[in-house]
Amino acid sequence: MDTITFDDFLKVDIRVGTIIEALPYPEARKPAFKLKIDFGPEIGVKKSSAQITKHYDIETLPGRQVAAVVNFPPRQIGKFMSEVLTLGFPDGQDDVVMIGPSKPVPDGGRLY
Repeated sequence: MDTITFDDFLKVDIRVGTIIEALPYPEARKPAFKLKIDFGPEIGVKKSSAQITKHYDIETLPGRQVAAVVNFPPRQIGKFMSEVLTLGFPDGQDDVVMIGPSKPVPDGGRLY
């Protein structure tokens, strides 16, 4: 693994946001949901395609805070334009477990 400098780390803008809408994405190659995430007044609401269907029910996602990279360029995922990368870790079967704060924090807060 390559080492990076602290300045390299600072280039990756990881923020917390609250999921305000979750929709099915049946056209996705791998099972996924389409999310709208509110990152507060500075960044606003952004869209993300997230392969989180194994561990999360679509009805329970709104209101949940998640971490995401907000400074990658938008990426076309099928017919959907994903604007942020929602972050998670793989479980034992390589399914995504999202990461987020353990207590509520203001939307838009930057990871440090």
